[in-house]
Amino acid sequence: MNAKKTLSMTLAAAMAAGLLAGCGSSTDTAAEAESTVAAVESTEVAEAESTEAESTETAAEVESKGTITVAATPVPHAEILEAAKDLMAAEGWDLEIVEFTDYVQPNEVVESGDVDANYFQHVNYLNSYNEEKGTHLAIAGKIHYEPLGLYPGKQSDLDAITDGAEIAVPNDTTNCARALEAEGLIKLDPEAGITATENDIVENPHNIKIVPLAAEQVARTLEDVDFGVINGNYAMEAGLTSADAVALESADSEAIQQYVNVVAVKEGNENNEGVQALVKILKSDEIKDFINENYKGSVVPYDGE
Repeated sequence: MNAKKTLSMTLAAAMAAGLLAGCGSSTDTAAEAESTVAAVESTEVAEAESTEAESTETAAEVESKGTITVAATPVPHAEILEAAKDLMAAEGWDLEIVEFTDYVQPNEVVESGDVDANYFQHVNYLNSYNEEKGTHLAIAGKIHYEPLGLYPGKQSDLDAITDGAEIAVPNDTTNCARALEAEGLIKLDPEAGITATENDIVENPHNIKIVPLAAEQVARTLEDVDFGVINGNYAMEAGLTSADAVALESADSEAIQQYVNVVAVKEGNENNEGVQALVKILKSDEIKDFINENYKGSVVPYDGE
């Protein structure tokens, strides 16, 4: 019940009491009414002050702890971070998202210290990048994985793939031939490990021609090649879903566990309070639900540590 209604009911009760009293003087009745009004007003002031005090206390509980800046590619990483903003704010953190459309700048800005963290890459890419570039990036938390897909271009039937077919692949070493070997289209030198490239192909029965491209370009060239190997985030940006792929990495495969997408920071910042708050929220049930509901298997929450 609001204060005005309470006041009205109190005055009505006071007036009724005055009328029923009958034998009392009008002066006494007026004084009694004035006293009642004063008491109600005093109560309203006290309640207002109490509410204000509670608001101040609540504000103090979520007093700003600072800003965390995170570099990310648009889909799904920046979208997931957007979903985490309110949860971060409830913990007192302002989450600022800086979007990039490539796989190089997000690491550069973290290495330089211009940005606190990034969220766009998997474990193997980060390790390979550190080795190739001499950078000092570390994993702060493992969040999700994206099954790599082989998508149709000029052809759509892998069983009937033509001799000399062209397949576009991401030109970073950790993704280059990963999906092709998984589908039995080629065989790689086992000693090449996760950084195998087309130069490490030891068996190529269909004489497949590998066409390395920047990861963000592969989806745009599908009409010019027979098939394309596309990272999950770039497939979604191009409007493709896991259902469009002619082959998709199995979510429970041992290999895919090496491709968990992470929040990365510069070495030494892994335990930064704001970064750890972000990791905790990105691994929360709320964000897991957001991922499952929005990406339908194209992005899968990681349940490990």
